[in-house]
Order: sequence, then structure tokens, then C-alpha cells
Amino acid sequence: MRLATLDDGRPDGALVVVSHDGARWLATPGLTLLSALDDWQRAEPELLRRAAALEAGAGGRLDLARLRAPLPRSWQWLDGSAFGTHGQLMQIAFGLPPVETDRPLMYQGLSDRFFGPADPVPFADPAHGIDFEGEFGVIVDHVPMGTSAAEALKHVKLVVQINDWSLRTIAPIEMKTGFGWIQAKPPCSMAPFAVTPKALGEAWQDGRVCLDLVIDMNGRRFGKASGAAMDFGFHDLIAHAALTRDLVAGTVIGSGTVSNANYAEVGSSCISEVRAIEIIRDGGPSTPFMAYGDTVRMEGRNPAGWAPFGTIHQGVVPA
Repeated sequence: MRLATLDDGRPDGALVVVSHDGARWLATPGLTLLSALDDWQRAEPELLRRAAALEAGAGGRLDLARLRAPLPRSWQWLDGSAFGTHGQLMQIAFGLPPVETDRPLMYQGLSDRFFGPADPVPFADPAHGIDFEGEFGVIVDHVPMGTSAAEALKHVKLVVQINDWSLRTIAPIEMKTGFGWIQAKPPCSMAPFAVTPKALGEAWQDGRVCLDLVIDMNGRRFGKASGAAMDFGFHDLIAHAALTRDLVAGTVIGSGTVSNANYAEVGSSCISEVRAIEIIRDGGPSTPFMAYGDTVRMEGRNPAGWAPFGTIHQGVVPA
């Protein structure tokens, strides 16, 4: 099952069910994705009925231009850093000592807005080091405090694709304070479709999204790293987040930037990682961060070319 949110002028939009091929949709009167997640046990059967009707030929033609983020806002956004290669390269990029821990890394970010897949994204100043970060995420129902990794995956109701925008010249300043990010982390973007784990099929294995995240910047291929290479699966990230608190229904948990050890072959999912590679190889970075007018396109694909989450395609604009 694939879900999306149509822009209807309200803050949370209108939840719709989308066909497997992304061509058609059916309304879900009275529901938003956030309200459905609040009572998923009751909402899911009706959503599945609509999904079955779509596959039988029902529904109207989907206008992609009307789609917002599938979850336009939520109660909580927790972003992990579950790809070890990315973490190692970021330490080089920022000139920071290694993080000596066997625990997942995670921060709590801004969740009162997620940009839609085609929204222009405003920034105050390109000198802040505008960067994209391609990643995958999960949306959970209520997760009780103390939930173990073994029990965590049953709480994953939907899987999403995310662009976690970052401001790289501000980030190291905030990191060194020991308090975390405020200025360096503007709102994220989401691809148009939230997908159930079952609908992902073989692309959902061991709490990981086993798809290549294909990224183009300004029309040129930037990377196609695989989401399968997480050092910690989403079950580990959920258990980590829930150790000392309940997680409210609608909490979004990110994988962190998708990154592979064979980055020389597959490329990267953010500019900062490329700059770190250049530091290692050349002694200094040469790839600039984004400027006004630059664009980024992201699409998680399986080997057959199916993109279950749809496409993020956005441009950077002045605030």
C-alpha cells in the first residue's frame, strides 16, 4: 500500500491511497496521515480496501503537482547516523575526533514542517554551506518505552524517502558546543509516497531499505548508494530512541545519509561526503556546496527501476 497527501489548503492536507503504479488515487474522507497513525488499527483495514480497489481499476488520475510530503508535519523527527562510512568521512570533513561508541548516533530535529517533493526550498544565505542528505526513514505507531529491537519492527507502519537538508558551515560550530543543532538543520523534504513495509517486498529486509538511492545534482549523476548497508537497522534505531521514552504515533526516524564503503564506484548522497573524499585524496575540498538555482533529484530504485517512494526534485531559492 502506498499513501500520499494532497494539498487541500489545510495544514495536514488530505490523505489518499495511491495505486502501485502511482497513476491513480482514492480519497480517504476525514483522514490525514497523522490521524490515521493515531488509530492505525482502525484506519488500516479501510486503507487496504481502497488499495485493493485501486488495483482493480478504481480511482481517478493522480496529479503529482498537488502532492505534499506524505506527512506534512509530525510530533517528532529523530535522525540517526546508521551508515558507518558516512560517519567516518564526516569526521574528516569537519576535523573532529572519532566518536568512540557502540551505540547508534541520533539527534532530534525539526518536525513541524516537511517540504513536499517539488517544493522550492528557501535558504537565507549560500555562505551557510547548503547541502542535501539523501536517506530513508520509517514512521511508527505508538512505541512503548523500553521496546526492544526484537519487538521494534512491528511498530513500523510506513517507510519514506527523505532529503535531510543541512547547512555545513554552521554545523561544526553547533557540534562543538555539545548541545546539538538548531541553525544547521532546516526542515527536511519527503518524497511523495509513504509505503508499507509489505509493499516494498524484497526491498525491505532486516529493518533496512534495500534500494539504491539515485541522486542527480543539476542534472548530473551524483550517487547511487544502497540503503542495505546500514550498520544499525531501523529496529535498532527505534529501540535506541525508545529506551527512556515512549515514541508517539507519527514519529519519523531517519537512517542518516546513505553511504557505502565502495563510494569510489557508487558515489555519495551528500556534498559534504564528497568533500571529505577530496580531502583524503587531494588534500583539500573542491566541490562547492549548493547555490541559488541549483537542483537536486532523489529516487530510491530497485533493480527493475521501480521507485516506490516517487521522486524528490527540488531547487534552492532565496528566503
